[in-house]
Amino acid sequence: MLAYTYVKRGKFELLDKPVPQLIDSQDAIVRVTLGSICTSDLHIKHGSVPRAVPGITVGHEMVGVVEQVGADVTSVRPGDRVTVNVETFCGECFFCRHGYVNNCTLPDGGWALGCRIDGGQAEYVRVPYANQGLNRIPDSVTDEQALFVGDVLATGYWAADISDITAADTVLIIGAGPTGICTLLCVMLKHPRRIIVCEKSPERIRFVREHYPNVLVVTPEECKSFVEANSNHGGADRVLEVAGTDETFRLAWECARPNAIVTIVALYDHPQQLPLPDMYGKNLVFKTGGVDGCRCDEILRLIAAGKIDTRPLITHRFPLNRIEEAYRIFENKLDGVIKIAVTAP
Repeated sequence: MLAYTYVKRGKFELLDKPVPQLIDSQDAIVRVTLGSICTSDLHIKHGSVPRAVPGITVGHEMVGVVEQVGADVTSVRPGDRVTVNVETFCGECFFCRHGYVNNCTLPDGGWALGCRIDGGQAEYVRVPYANQGLNRIPDSVTDEQALFVGDVLATGYWAADISDITAADTVLIIGAGPTGICTLLCVMLKHPRRIIVCEKSPERIRFVREHYPNVLVVTPEECKSFVEANSNHGGADRVLEVAGTDETFRLAWECARPNAIVTIVALYDHPQQLPLPDMYGKNLVFKTGGVDGCRCDEILRLIAAGKIDTRPLITHRFPLNRIEEAYRIFENKLDGVIKIAVTAP
């Protein structure tokens, strides 16, 4: 089968690999019908994910059809259309029982697919702990509607949830890339008083204004003054940082009002510093870390009910055998790209 592979830092390559087989009784084999490219894949390529293992098939955002299941898999059966969770988790350890599935104590717990074990930018993928890692797609939901459930949409849902958003809040979202838009969709479910999106790309600014006309949009240069003028207490009540640069990290806490919550969703290429003397007295609460993607069934129900629609994010479609071209467009942000759907070859 074709599999896009992390060869070494700076190099991915489309290789021919064996079709994966069941290894454990809790495994499932999924035929990938639709996948996508995530910014986290680029972090692997650039060497910013030290745990990534050279030789693995990349890709952790996909849907497909179950082909085989191990003897202990009860939640799905062959023929089921499923979303694949970005995280591997047992559902039984201390962290899983408290909803912190990204910190599952399994050897391959947390983000493993496409990082530490073979992922889904391929024709088939083996999913460990399939009872937790796969969710059946409702018949009324298409593959494209469900494509982002297991990763980028789960991230947005998690970020909105842990931000404790209320109806009285002004919420600032920094970054209108794929994760930023998914975060916006999930923040909208909370119905805050006001949502402001900060973005520098003219194309993405136009996208937000076209699809979400009730959302205020501002550039980074004007963000701080704009937020102060459009909030009730000198800054945003909740800030969700989704862009992942030195400048946006600083902007996040600068635009927050005293005693606000700042949720860090972004993955950075290098460490960030908290300049505590500069923020002294703001008494901010920071919430950080990887997504806990254990609400995928709930997200699928919201999609089926018409309350979340991520289809406008799919701006490009490529077959797997042209994935290198897809990566070139995505990595260089060409042609107004937001997300790319990768189809079977």
